[in-house]
Amino acid sequence: MSETVGIKTKVQKLGRALSGMVMPNIGAFIAWGFITALFIEKGWLPNAQLAEMVTPMLKYVLPVLIGYTGGKMIAGDRGSVIGAIATVGIVVGAGDTTMLIGGMIMGPLGGWVIKKFDELVDGKIPSGFEMLVNNFSVGILGLILAIIGFYAIGPVVIAVTSVLQAGVEFLVKRNLIFLTSLFIEPAKVLFLNNAINHGILSPLGIEQAKEMGSSIMFLLEANPGPGLGVLLAYCIFGKGSSKESAPGAVIIHFLGGIHEIYFPYILMNPALILAVMLGGASGVLTFSVLGAGLVAAASPGSIIAILAMTAKGKYFAVIAGVVVATVVSFLVSSVFVKRAAARDEEQDLDAAQAQMKNMKAEAKNQKVEVGQDDVAVAIDKELAVSDIKKIIFACDAGMGSSAMGAARFKSRIKDLNLGIEVAAAPVDNVPADAQIIVTHESLAQRAEDKYDDKEIIEIKNFLKDDNIEALYNRLAN
Repeated sequence: MSETVGIKTKVQKLGRALSGMVMPNIGAFIAWGFITALFIEKGWLPNAQLAEMVTPMLKYVLPVLIGYTGGKMIAGDRGSVIGAIATVGIVVGAGDTTMLIGGMIMGPLGGWVIKKFDELVDGKIPSGFEMLVNNFSVGILGLILAIIGFYAIGPVVIAVTSVLQAGVEFLVKRNLIFLTSLFIEPAKVLFLNNAINHGILSPLGIEQAKEMGSSIMFLLEANPGPGLGVLLAYCIFGKGSSKESAPGAVIIHFLGGIHEIYFPYILMNPALILAVMLGGASGVLTFSVLGAGLVAAASPGSIIAILAMTAKGKYFAVIAGVVVATVVSFLVSSVFVKRAAARDEEQDLDAAQAQMKNMKAEAKNQKVEVGQDDVAVAIDKELAVSDIKKIIFACDAGMGSSAMGAARFKSRIKDLNLGIEVAAAPVDNVPADAQIIVTHESLAQRAEDKYDDKEIIEIKNFLKDDNIEALYNRLAN
């Protein structure tokens, strides 16, 4: 059991690292997608001159941005520079193959190398030579890494990419691509989706879109249909707080693209994992048969973003796939939700979230307290209200679920007139003057490792969670 948890944690860590390199650059991917959709020969506004931007952006700009960001994650500004230099080597050596995965390798590698070099020479550089050593170390080590990427790492990445592409082509030609939903949908609920989406699907989608103008790969994880079906089942057949909160979750999930909002609804009735698997597979099968495809990644997975990235002439196919996934997921979910309600077995949403938190707290040997509703919650260190000046809601990118959670909590405490600032931020870039970090339990260990001087509040849902309620009551009282 511990080995399984360890593997899951490692995959989550990998997924967060990949997401951390891609998410800050999503705007660049969207820009490339719009240029492709508009100006290529089969685009909405064909323009041969403007279409010349497509290949340079895909071949150089996007991989280098990823390498730059990956290096910065490890070693700050110096890491970003050497990460970009190292990525150029693997990009040029790869020929016509797009090196998004190469950037994900060379960027962090460059950051790690310069970080270790800085640690090695710390305190050993003669006074007055600091700038000389700093500049030349980045240049020389960057050159070496670029050469290694050109001759050694590039061919390996090309080989791996070719194998993955061959596997995808095998599934697509035989209309078996829907089978990917059997592991993608459970992975989403277990917060392993970033490793799959940003590490595998997006690079493969980029390669397909370069050749064909669009790709189904961008729809495999982003399809909001499976989650929407689950939430609609709760809206109609649920009870208690799950039924009351489901309509709001539908809007946030379907229009806002924050898929994490429906995960707790599945965790409190695990049989629903079958619903999202079947819904996802049905939707992907529909996409495949009708030839659906997006020109670039839709992020977040909102129906608005998906339609904005839909290739010309493929709107019916995309909408049909989303509708089919929703209907199948809803029908299967309805069976399990109604059965739980009829037997009075359906857990309250708050209790399910708190139960997961209590289990995690016991596993980490944390102190556990029982709240007013006899729900156990984990308590780490607690600051006095007078010492709290800034509260940060933190997620991977600081733009999605955490931003909504921060906005809602800021509105709630406004009338308390405490002068406390509430904001959202990436979990890896929390402002130094923050006293409290509110973050999802899957990111809590990451926050604890990095910010040992701050109070970390673990939650299951950024919009409705027992520990957010406890924080509010603490401030209000």
